[in-house]
Amino acid sequence: MVCGDESTGKTTLLRLLATQLEPQQGHIHLCGVDAVRQRRAYCAQVFFADPRADALDTVTARNWLQEQATRHACWDGGALSRHVEGFALDEHLDKTFYALSTGTRRKVCMAAALASQAALTLIDDPIAGLDKPSVAYLARALSECSRDAERAVVVAHYAPLAGVPWQHVVELTQA
Repeated sequence: MVCGDESTGKTTLLRLLATQLEPQQGHIHLCGVDAVRQRRAYCAQVFFADPRADALDTVTARNWLQEQATRHACWDGGALSRHVEGFALDEHLDKTFYALSTGTRRKVCMAAALASQAALTLIDDPIAGLDKPSVAYLARALSECSRDAERAVVVAHYAPLAGVPWQHVVELTQA
């Protein structure tokens, strides 16, 4: 869990880990793979989706989820079904992202993130726009992920989400 106030670098950190930004110095390694020198192999181990991305607007949630299944070698279709049900997404799967609310866009991305089984899963500002049942479901799903020693799920939010047994909490402050 990475937390801190606005403009403390939470999203920037996730974007660095997702290779959307290159580090100005130092190196990022995941399972022995260098993020810059072995970018393709590194990215194959990482899941990050920005629900605010305009590129998602024209694709349906269902088609995007199917595309994610082909991108992630350890994809768990059963887990996706559980997360679609847990986030109450069934009625939204055939809508384009443009037609989805902020919270529903976020839930589709998180369902994919959780189903990806990626070695490094990055989730930014997870509860923005979510209803209380979805926040409760997310806490249960993240608690389940915390028991998986084969993957790291990094969540960035202003404060630790209640009900999740975080193994590490990093607090970012403004410099």
